[in-house]
Amino acid sequence: MHKHLKRIPVWLPTDVAVIYYVTCCTASRQKLLANEQAYQAILASWHAISGWRVGRYVIMPDHVHFFVAPSERDANLSQFVQRFRSSVTKSLRPLGYPYPLWQREFFDHLLRANESYQSKWEYVWQNPVRHGLVANPDDWPYAGELHALEL
Repeated sequence: MHKHLKRIPVWLPTDVAVIYYVTCCTASRQKLLANEQAYQAILASWHAISGWRVGRYVIMPDHVHFFVAPSERDANLSQFVQRFRSSVTKSLRPLGYPYPLWQREFFDHLLRANESYQSKWEYVWQNPVRHGLVANPDDWPYAGELHALEL
């Protein structure tokens, strides 16, 4: 089993916007998230955590993709993801969802100034189509945007 590399702090000038692209997968890639109960728990969790703004997102059966930006310069992404996953787990456990709900690790990518948030979103938005869940990404009910984020 490999040990994940520690995340290093991001040191950017205060006038540079920060947007992370994050993917969290369920434990053993169980297909547990593309339903109304999980969807509502995920949205409630994002709304409840202060210091972060969640932009666009797509919730797939076994993983969730989302873009998130800190509202405070010293915000910690790992702590945010931990709080998010813990909150969702606490909401869904009484409904019979398994524990652990999430894989231990998560994937994150810091969007850089020369990267396009829109082009990354286009790729994520098409995910339900690539997985054969819908013919048109507009038909996927578990996608949206909470806050408009800009680089």
